[in-house]
Amino acid sequence: MQKQENPTYFDLFRTFFWMGLTAFGGPAMTAHIRKHVVDKKGWLEPNVFDSGLALCQIIPGAIVMQLASYIGLKIKGISGAIVCFIAFGFPSFLFMFILSVIYKHSKNITGVEHVLSGLRVIIIAIVANAAFTFGKNNFHYWNDWAIAIIAAGLFLTKLHPAVVLVAAALLGIIFTKRNSHPFEKLDSVKTFRFFIWALVSVAVGIVILFFLNKDYFTLATIMLRIDLFSFGGGLASMPIMYHELVDLFGWFSEKVFMDGVILGQVTPGSIIIAATFFGYMHFGILGSLLATFAVFTPSFLVLMGIIPFFDRLSTYPQFSRIINGILCSFVGLLSVVTYRFAIGVHWNIIEIIFTLVAFVLLMRKVDVVWIVLGGILVSFIM
Repeated sequence: MQKQENPTYFDLFRTFFWMGLTAFGGPAMTAHIRKHVVDKKGWLEPNVFDSGLALCQIIPGAIVMQLASYIGLKIKGISGAIVCFIAFGFPSFLFMFILSVIYKHSKNITGVEHVLSGLRVIIIAIVANAAFTFGKNNFHYWNDWAIAIIAAGLFLTKLHPAVVLVAAALLGIIFTKRNSHPFEKLDSVKTFRFFIWALVSVAVGIVILFFLNKDYFTLATIMLRIDLFSFGGGLASMPIMYHELVDLFGWFSEKVFMDGVILGQVTPGSIIIAATFFGYMHFGILGSLLATFAVFTPSFLVLMGIIPFFDRLSTYPQFSRIINGILCSFVGLLSVVTYRFAIGVHWNIIEIIFTLVAFVLLMRKVDVVWIVLGGILVSFIM
């Protein structure tokens, strides 16, 4: 590992933009982010990364987006968090915006489905590989695997993710055999001041929208609510989004909603980027920008507000045990996501071979970008 002590903002932007461009599989991308940030570049210590991943699990919103912000914050403070957040999320917004424009004019996703159909099974391989790799690298005792299995079972019962995380944290306190060292803390005062300033700015913006345009105000508040209550990652936002957009406001039919979800699955980044699609379909370009901003803002603010207190907890002996329990539950979550993605595919021999080849290539450390591009190319040819 070649450690780069002080990366520039351009280094951060370039690295996270590239990772965002290939961020297929949602939370599974955490394994690839860890490989780049911890193993290759040495920007963070392993225990700092793992603690951040645990934190991003317990706050609402897209886990992988919050993790990008956390890493930037630890490396270069608040400005680093903003750079990493934007760089990682921009490619998925761009992909989704282009697909939304195509969809609105064609009223279907048949062409997109044909070209990107191979990505469905590749995403399964990516998530499965992330679960296996994360468990292999971080689990040292049978207790860790047991916590992961119990958490997976609880996730399958469709308990609220917050309940599962609390259970995993308790199991971590009871069964974890090791403690990690406290890590370097941030400038808590500066971070918390930024949180207050950003919170007030968003509140003022919402009030202004209320008086200027009630429709935009409604869209923004819907997306803010969706992100604020999406515990368990981007997938957890889909039922809330369906309730708000289809059942409550009736802006979209079930078919259009499902098409948006499918596009969210086959584009890089978190599935919650489907907000861009819904914003564009109902309100055009400004709607897509507003919906995207609003659906990622609450969890980013929560992260900024909670990190100063989270860092202080690292001085307590039981803290690392709680973190370990939550990390074990993350492997359980990835396993459940793999299962749910897999049962949604109509398998045939070609898709099985496709998935196994992708999994083997990932195990042999082939960069995910080449696997994704290869999958798109093979799908297009077939």
